Amino acid sequence: MNASEPIRKIIHIDMDAFFASVEQRDNPSYQGRPLIVGGDPNGRGVVAAASYEVRAFGVHSAMSCFEAKRRCPHAIFVRPRFEVYRAVSRDIHTIMHKLTDLVEPLSLDEAYLDVTGRPFCNGSATLMADWLRGQIHKKTGLTASAGVSFNKMLAKIASDINKPNGIAVITPKDAPAFIDDLPIEKFFGIGKSSAKRLHEIGVTHGRELKALSHMRLVELFGNKRGTFYHHIAHGIDDREVVSDRIRKSVGTEITFSENSSDDLFILSQIAEQACEAFTQLTAKNLRACTVTLKLKYSDFSQITRSHSVKTAFTNTKNIIAWLQELYWHSPRTMPVRLVGVTFSNLQDKDDSEQLSLF
Repeated sequence: MNASEPIRKIIHIDMDAFFASVEQRDNPSYQGRPLIVGGDPNGRGVVAAASYEVRAFGVHSAMSCFEAKRRCPHAIFVRPRFEVYRAVSRDIHTIMHKLTDLVEPLSLDEAYLDVTGRPFCNGSATLMADWLRGQIHKKTGLTASAGVSFNKMLAKIASDINKPNGIAVITPKDAPAFIDDLPIEKFFGIGKSSAKRLHEIGVTHGRELKALSHMRLVELFGNKRGTFYHHIAHGIDDREVVSDRIRKSVGTEITFSENSSDDLFILSQIAEQACEAFTQLTAKNLRACTVTLKLKYSDFSQITRSHSVKTAFTNTKNIIAWLQELYWHSPRTMPVRLVGVTFSNLQDKDDSEQLSLF
């Protein structure tokens, strides 16, 4: 950011236990009780969302449902209703767009907003964030937490400070001391493997990360990540809020409850993700010409493999056949912990159908 530019005002909105809160809202008998949205607790399902009541037992998203049931035997398990969650998410985004067109959804339940220079609430981003939270509750009956700051990284971290149903603000004046005291694991963009490596060299908080030179961080993590870590340690994050008006990709992924080398099981999960992603694609009235398979291995390394066609995919049978081909041509030397399927190179469904006539 140039010195002549105004200080940006970024809001990060994060819905509180979104899927679980929707289920508790729609079924009063679930309110105040430990609720898990996910798969079969007696099978290989994973927790998609956990209500705050069940989090007290150490249950969290991505945990196996079997383990979640062990920790909280009296928890209520419900299957996810993605169409309902998507409908609620659309209502929330409609409210957000009343403030600004610069809305960048990260998922169904969280988004960034750039409200720099917006006239609402006398230009106060804090008041705008509170207005948003109030309007979301009025429209959906659900609570949201908000973080307000001058860049995306700090806004996202701030939204987690006073959860649930709270707001936190990190100003340019307060940022240096806040970053110094921030545990490495709390930095957005520093994953588990990077945090472990930093701990091994005595870096546990922001102040130690800040003390490392740019060159040292590049030596440890490569140019791209090392530079990013150097910037965030000094409170620098120039990433812009990018509006999602034009959708670039649609995809889903799942983390297994246990790492697996079972080809048939992995292929079945790939097919399941393909069907879920294709359903999302169809609901948005889109077609795709590229499908990408993502595999994450037991050591947290990951690869992607893609296939493109000239005429957009029209059914899951053809898609799954190509995904199977991509899988068999991928390394299978380590167990797999996550699979994902993403569609890109998107077209409006009506346009693609018209083009196919010619």
